[in-house]
Amino acid sequence: MNVPVFEEYEPACDCPCGGCAEQRRLLAQGLPLRAGGHPAAHGARRALVLVTAAGVALGASGVGASEAGAAAALPALGTARAGGTAPSVATAAAPAAEPDPKTPQGASGPLHGRPSAGPSANTSVDTLRRISRADIINRAKRWVSAKVPYSMTKYWSDGYRQDCSGYVSMAWNLDGNEWTGSLSRFGTRIDRSDLQPGDILLFHNPSDPNKGSHVTIFGGWTDYTHDYYIAYEQTKPNTRAQSTPMAYWNNSAGYVAYRYNGVTGGTGGSPADTPATAAFPGAKSFGPGAENAHVTRLGEMLVGRGGGRFYDVGPGPRWGEADRRATKAFQQAQGWRGAEADGLPGPDTWRYLVDGLGKDIPKAGAAGPGGTKARPAFPGKDRFRPGKSNSHVTKLGKQLVKRGYGRHYVSGPGPRWGEADRRNVEAFQRAQGWRGSAADGYPGPETWRRLFA
Repeated sequence: MNVPVFEEYEPACDCPCGGCAEQRRLLAQGLPLRAGGHPAAHGARRALVLVTAAGVALGASGVGASEAGAAAALPALGTARAGGTAPSVATAAAPAAEPDPKTPQGASGPLHGRPSAGPSANTSVDTLRRISRADIINRAKRWVSAKVPYSMTKYWSDGYRQDCSGYVSMAWNLDGNEWTGSLSRFGTRIDRSDLQPGDILLFHNPSDPNKGSHVTIFGGWTDYTHDYYIAYEQTKPNTRAQSTPMAYWNNSAGYVAYRYNGVTGGTGGSPADTPATAAFPGAKSFGPGAENAHVTRLGEMLVGRGGGRFYDVGPGPRWGEADRRATKAFQQAQGWRGAEADGLPGPDTWRYLVDGLGKDIPKAGAAGPGGTKARPAFPGKDRFRPGKSNSHVTKLGKQLVKRGYGRHYVSGPGPRWGEADRRNVEAFQRAQGWRGSAADGYPGPETWRRLFA
């Protein structure tokens, strides 16, 4: 039997065949390591040389190359090039957990341009484009809305490559396209518990960058357990945002959290980004949809005045129900009522907090001005299941109706748990932005807390 010989060849520049076209594409991406190339590409070349040499040695010794011998030599070719996967006769590995990202990617390079060396290891934050967390998420949402198709060779209209690392480069507003092997240079490693919208979760497989390497943008927790988060990601077939288990469906332990060094606002910004003066930043800085350093500052001041019990996580830059409830409690503690205690800070509320004026927020259930009635304790998940009948189901149903989530009731609500209860709870959960198992229609401690807030 003749020994199979593997060799690289120079493709004809005008040959239309599939082999030459593929080889031209691979050669275009075959950069040296110092220029941002993938280590796997160089490993594949070395493997080809070794297999060819092995065949020559076998032929010289008079020993025929059996199929078993060839199979023993060829697994080294399983290393992927920068643009694809080299052939291998090794036994196929078990399929990865779904969904498998399958995100091959290009190298570092400018917008729409040829690959370049990319940033140096000592890139200064002063040279980076400054961007707020809100802008990062808004940029990420643009591709989600446009359903940008996944591609490691194509570029979207904004100039960024349509793969996972190009997507993060776009969201962070970097001046070029990066890959999973270089994105960490633009950020600072953080603990997963410190994640805030606009941070990333990065998995880079140095032995084979195109096998499993992936990066997602953290969009916020979906529930109080922090088991799931909204992941903005570029994956096949197109950009998506969905509830995702921390840190990802597969290779979870390998993902590392990073914060962009150019981010402004919240804990990621510089001290200059945090308002430290008594000047009221304006009503537009607060309320639904607001996300800025003023919201963080407000939360910190409220916690200092006794409002910490309203925050399960934070305070942070994104306005939420915890901010509204804590603000309202502080306003009520001053004896204000009606529009003066609507949970949205005005000049007086801000001045009282900054200057340390007025009364602190009393403890839950305390009497007197600003005293708040403690919400009923969560009775347990087993109270809300098919066939159950108790007063807690009635209380839940009445609160759903009170909050505007009772449209599925034909009569009642009553003490017996039914499908109408489940569907109304699901509607409330979805209104919180939860999806999947976090919005299954069965109340847990966090659903109960928010419903009776």
